Amino acid sequence: MTLWLLVRRSLWQHRLSTVVTAASVALAGGLWLSVWTIKDQASDTFAGLDSGFDAVLGARGSSLQLVLNSVFHLEASPGNLPQEDYRDIRDDARVAAAIPIAVGDNYRGYRLVGVTTNLFTDIEYRPGQKYRTRYGRWFDPRRKEAVVGSFAARRLKFKPSDTFHPYHGLVFDEKTRHQDTYVVVGVLEPTNTPADRVIWIPLAGLQRMDGHDPAAVNDLSAVLLKLRSAQAGFHLDLRYNKQGNRLTLAWPIDRIVAQLFEKFSWFSRVLELIAYLVALVAVGSVLTGIYNSMNGRRRDIAILRALGARRRTIFAAVVLESVAIAALGMAAAFLIYWLVFSAVAAVLRSEVGVALSAAHWHPVMLWAPISVILMSTLAGSIPAIKAYRTNVAENLAPIS
Repeated sequence: MTLWLLVRRSLWQHRLSTVVTAASVALAGGLWLSVWTIKDQASDTFAGLDSGFDAVLGARGSSLQLVLNSVFHLEASPGNLPQEDYRDIRDDARVAAAIPIAVGDNYRGYRLVGVTTNLFTDIEYRPGQKYRTRYGRWFDPRRKEAVVGSFAARRLKFKPSDTFHPYHGLVFDEKTRHQDTYVVVGVLEPTNTPADRVIWIPLAGLQRMDGHDPAAVNDLSAVLLKLRSAQAGFHLDLRYNKQGNRLTLAWPIDRIVAQLFEKFSWFSRVLELIAYLVALVAVGSVLTGIYNSMNGRRRDIAILRALGARRRTIFAAVVLESVAIAALGMAAAFLIYWLVFSAVAAVLRSEVGVALSAAHWHPVMLWAPISVILMSTLAGSIPAIKAYRTNVAENLAPIS
């Protein structure tokens, strides 16, 4: 009890130094937690986000570009796919479902995707979860109607019965407005997938929209595939990628997305190194703050020794003080982590449509605080040795 009273008194007596040092530990710890959790959770989320499909068939080109365009609704389409190729893959006995899509237009930056209604009625974007409307109904394939993803609807303030004019291209430009008028007939329930950022319209509507090339009226951007077995993927990969030279089969989707993160693995390592260095600087600040205060504490320590306090008690008090500062800092680090994570998650949600959760457990939430506290314990032992060696008689002498 006496030991903890000594620590508490010292922390309060040097409260400015305590707050500044704990704040530096909090910033370092928050960065450390954020780097690891965001990096790993984003990688796992993207790799596991296939929207219920096993593969994508599209024009000859990059498999990664094809997946980003058709599943994540990023990038431009690598090219068009003739209607005949869609019918061919649709009728293949190895394919359980084939969903054609067409892209090429937007409304105020939110992508329009032409699709058939069986995407909503037949496909589970996650096991056991199908698309559902929060408001309204599915669009009629014969009409100029739209179903809007939840995030896009919230940002655009769309509700059933609202109308809008699409704009040509994937980048919003007021000079490229189409004359076609579409009516919002439904808003999707949130799925926490890229589908939330999309405005879905009938496939034929996008293909035949005013101003589009009439020669490519029936062409598609890609076909999303649900395969009957993993073996089917091997056979189709052989057919389209190895034996053919006209189309590309992006399969399996998770492996292709993993390639994206492999391209930026060097950046993750840089962030990890920065997090380590910042953590070391924070621990160094604990050492510096306590060590520099030792000169001012010598007389107090000498008085405690004269009153019967043992050397080991003084040593333990200084070490516990550094531990307490580190513990306070790491407790506050979780607030910093939540703020940083929330900001990054909001950007990803807005730009990609992928939802991350700050509450998701990661082992770093355990070993990072333990590591910082252990390093602070070692750092605190240096000024503790100085306190241990304090000469009682010398520091009790009258101050002239």
